[in-house]
Amino acid sequence: MKNLSLLILASAFVSLATPASAQFRKPEDAIKYRQSVMTVQGRAFYGSIGGMASGRTPFDPKVAADSAELVAMLAKLPWTAFGPGTDKGAPTDAKPAVWTDSVKFKELADKLQAETVKLAAAAKTGNLDNLKSAYAATRETCKSCHDTFTSQ
Repeated sequence: MKNLSLLILASAFVSLATPASAQFRKPEDAIKYRQSVMTVQGRAFYGSIGGMASGRTPFDPKVAADSAELVAMLAKLPWTAFGPGTDKGAPTDAKPAVWTDSVKFKELADKLQAETVKLAAAAKTGNLDNLKSAYAATRETCKSCHDTFTSQ
């Protein structure tokens, strides 16, 4: 049921993402959008997949594959919401470096998208060791970006 809810929410994000730049009439809209995407992504990644990778929850190959596919899909969405002027307008943990070092920010965003594709492929194997390895690589990519570009 939890995965179904996440998939429904993710589908809503995808349908909204197509005209992403047009939907942000105010900076706070962009901030809320990217935070929402990352919240859902974090729950699927750290909660579902991370729980299995760490042994906190039993390994379920189907849940792992579904969650990893969701994470890979969501990894494509938040970047359009980091446009000019979206550093203010609502509370945000994004550091000014997002906008002043946009080349590195884009590199890490692209790396995250690539790692989440590998994560989804590893999860589809149904092998916990493959999942653990891909999870660790993806987690390091997340951490690298958060260490550099957020105050969390």
